[in-house]
Amino acid sequence: MIEIDLDKLAARTAGLIKKSERVVVFSGAGISTESGIPDFRSPGGIWERFNPEDFTCQKFISDAEARRKQWCLFRELSLTAEPNPAHLAIAELFRLGRLDCVITQNVDNLHQRAGAPGDKVFELHGNMQWSICLGCHQRFPVEQIMGRLDKGEEVPDCEICHGVLKPDVVLFGEPLPEKVFREAVKHASRCDLFIVIGSALVIYPAANIPEYALDAGAKLVIINLSPTPLDEKAEFVVKAKAGEFMPKVVQRVKDSVG
Repeated sequence: MIEIDLDKLAARTAGLIKKSERVVVFSGAGISTESGIPDFRSPGGIWERFNPEDFTCQKFISDAEARRKQWCLFRELSLTAEPNPAHLAIAELFRLGRLDCVITQNVDNLHQRAGAPGDKVFELHGNMQWSICLGCHQRFPVEQIMGRLDKGEEVPDCEICHGVLKPDVVLFGEPLPEKVFREAVKHASRCDLFIVIGSALVIYPAANIPEYALDAGAKLVIINLSPTPLDEKAEFVVKAKAGEFMPKVVQRVKDSVG
């Protein structure tokens, strides 16, 4: 069911949060576009400027030109965005003791920078704040690599073994990190309220996770500007920007406990 009265929907969402024992937030690219990070598939998105075939793990490893293109993109996306009101609202739910965890498809670290506890943020696609050597497995902070790019390097390699250096994110053709995915499924399967924010739920296997919550009997709320395959299974769908809607929800939660 889709409604457009944001105040009414914020009150309903806050009411569900208050009644629930374990609330899980699932976030996608739509929450971070409000911080200036472009998504991939929308008009004007990344895939209008880059060829997705250049962003497979196999091509990254085998083709220096593909690595150059990918580092060019990661340089564009890295270190410039700030948490927006939606990230801050989610962090506030943690501080209020109302949120079990965040499961995110994003790699931008904005949930943590907003104040969400790092051990309660399950990053299905990795974290762009780190790079890893595929040879010796040494990890490097992204600031260090960006500094090298700023000095003119186009394809940085490992400073220790000169192996292939890769942003610590999941590329096409790579499996999701097994431990993180397992933890995400566990928390989804134990929650009683699952809130999707800014995801069209079309990237698998991450998009399967809300189904685990539904199968366990959890209520589903979807906050997303575009339709998703699970809209019909949701208690209600909110077609609004997360940064506009989530602060309204949190304020009503705070009013109820204050």
